[in-house]
Amino acid sequence: MKRYIALLRGINISGKNKISMPELKSGFIELGFVEVFTHLNSGNVVFSCEQNNQVILADEIMAMIQKRFALDISVFVIAQEELKTLLGNAPDWWGTDDKSTYDNLIFVLSPATAELIAEKIGEPTDGLEQIFMYKNCIFWSFDRAKYAKANWWKKTASIGIGELLTIRTANTLKKIAEI
Repeated sequence: MKRYIALLRGINISGKNKISMPELKSGFIELGFVEVFTHLNSGNVVFSCEQNNQVILADEIMAMIQKRFALDISVFVIAQEELKTLLGNAPDWWGTDDKSTYDNLIFVLSPATAELIAEKIGEPTDGLEQIFMYKNCIFWSFDRAKYAKANWWKKTASIGIGELLTIRTANTLKKIAEI
């Protein structure tokens, strides 16, 4: 069995796309997945299964969510070991204990690419934010006090970009990498 993490995009935000975590967990179990855990209320699910194709897994999960919750939700699936490798390749400035900085990892949903996202958004605001692309993900940090002035902050949720990605904090990812 292989351990995976499913990241659901845009659920339980401001009362929209509501999904109960116990119900979501039940849906994963009905798909035949085992050792299913949810983390927080934002669509982070850790599970094990025999399937080795992450695209097929994402499609199965999206179909279950559509059937069970009547929602069209994008799902990014990553092997837990792959997430650990990804986190191991984070730049030195990302995921530190510096409370003045907010660290996120942007997972780019297929068929989009990290390069396309960076091109659409443009350069990070000098002195306020920084990015580092690794594989098809983007490590992104910004100044908590001045986030509203940051170019990437304004654009990651904009139409034409927001639906191409899902974002998680460094702390969340570090926790689910170890569940």
